[in-house]
Amino acid sequence: MENKKLRDRIKAVRKTRWARFAFVSLIFFLWVIWLGNYWVLFVYPLLFDIYITLYIPWNWWKKSKNKTVRTVMSWVDSIVYALVLVYFIFAFVGQNYKIPSSSLEKTLLVGDYLWVNKMCYGPRVPQTPLHFPLCQNTFPIINTKSYFDKPQLEYHRLEGFRDIERNDIVVFNFPAGDTIAFKVQNPDYYTICFKIGESIMRQGIGFPGMEEGSYEYSRQCMLLGREYVKGNPQEFGDVMYRPVDRRENYVKRAIGLPGDYLKIVDNIIYVNGKPLKEPENVQYNYFIRTDGTQIPDDVWDEAGISVADRNMLQGATTGGYGGLIYAVPLTYKAVDFFKSLKYVVSVDRVPAVEELPVYPVFKNYGWTRANYATNLKDGIFIPKKGMTLRLNSYNLPIYERVIKNYEGNDLRMDGDGKIFINGVEADSYTFKMDYYWMMGDNRDCSADSRYWGFVPEDHIVGTPMFVIMSVDGDKGFFKGFRWDRVLKDANPDK
Repeated sequence: MENKKLRDRIKAVRKTRWARFAFVSLIFFLWVIWLGNYWVLFVYPLLFDIYITLYIPWNWWKKSKNKTVRTVMSWVDSIVYALVLVYFIFAFVGQNYKIPSSSLEKTLLVGDYLWVNKMCYGPRVPQTPLHFPLCQNTFPIINTKSYFDKPQLEYHRLEGFRDIERNDIVVFNFPAGDTIAFKVQNPDYYTICFKIGESIMRQGIGFPGMEEGSYEYSRQCMLLGREYVKGNPQEFGDVMYRPVDRRENYVKRAIGLPGDYLKIVDNIIYVNGKPLKEPENVQYNYFIRTDGTQIPDDVWDEAGISVADRNMLQGATTGGYGGLIYAVPLTYKAVDFFKSLKYVVSVDRVPAVEELPVYPVFKNYGWTRANYATNLKDGIFIPKKGMTLRLNSYNLPIYERVIKNYEGNDLRMDGDGKIFINGVEADSYTFKMDYYWMMGDNRDCSADSRYWGFVPEDHIVGTPMFVIMSVDGDKGFFKGFRWDRVLKDANPDK
């Protein structure tokens, strides 16, 4: 009897519905093969019921006599289908991304909306599967989480077309964004805590007698800062943890690849002992001194300098007579442009001023953003999957976050300088993942790996393919729409 009912149900299905089911089945099986997880096949009977047997009354609302119910549910049905489709496209194919800061100017501009290709390096299987696809981590306006903390899946990346190459522009989840103070997310939580704790220590409130800049001193700074931030939620907001794929999206250029040695000497990057060619649009901060003439807006626009970057210094003078000084990030081409203006007296590099501690904050190696890892023979080693590194009390602060936070080990060092990993004394460590060194082209205005270290492979999202559209926020949507950037290559230096 039941078999006859099933046959009758199947016979009643129209050919067009069978055709749609066949197409969906083909896509589903290809996706399962790509996914490499055949447990997902248990979902297939549900698809069969949705399209063919209809034992579950999915379309009950179509038979309702209430017109309002039919109207409302038709919208709900369409929205649900759309959200499911968007979820799978955003998770496995690509998604849009807006450039929020000037760290990659002028290659990518603030206000660019990019299409990010996730298939290039292979998409990650969502580690936080229950999330709203149109929000990264927070619902706007109501400011609540847009995802459920559980379940959490292990990191798995599907097969891609190629690996990350040097100078690729890459979108990734912010590595230091695992813990945040909700009201103050820039700079990151760890930098906030360290600076607050350092201030407390210098006031003598903490642990006097410790050597400033030592490993123990820096760790106490962090502990004190954490306690202060946690105890003042009215100023900093709630302290919360975010899963890897729900952390903020960042976009930078891949400068160092797994297994590389990197150092920076006078702003020149050396990889494996060889100087790296700078991107065409690399920028540094400069002082533009004029004879007192205020640089007009049309000149700034011609040079491509946003309003936010036109910083006039108050009370500035030049050479004993009244003048104006601007502090501006410029490309080499823009430097030549401003030097050609008759009322410009000089264009000079701004001396480096370190406002934030460079990575790693737990130890002061004497490095700066312009001179980084200079006292290491070959430079800083970028971890590579399967490679083993000798550990000691000197280099442990560099790799502590990798071993502990990114690769999930219990790590500690005792008073004698002995290192213990998962309770066992160790003098070396074999890395489980590949890591990358990411930097912005706007070198003096970019918070990048020089400040928060390595980017693990499980944080990689994808690479921008093209600019969907671009809007200059200084001019509004209609006047500021940049038609010349529509469909422009998002990585022209490659």
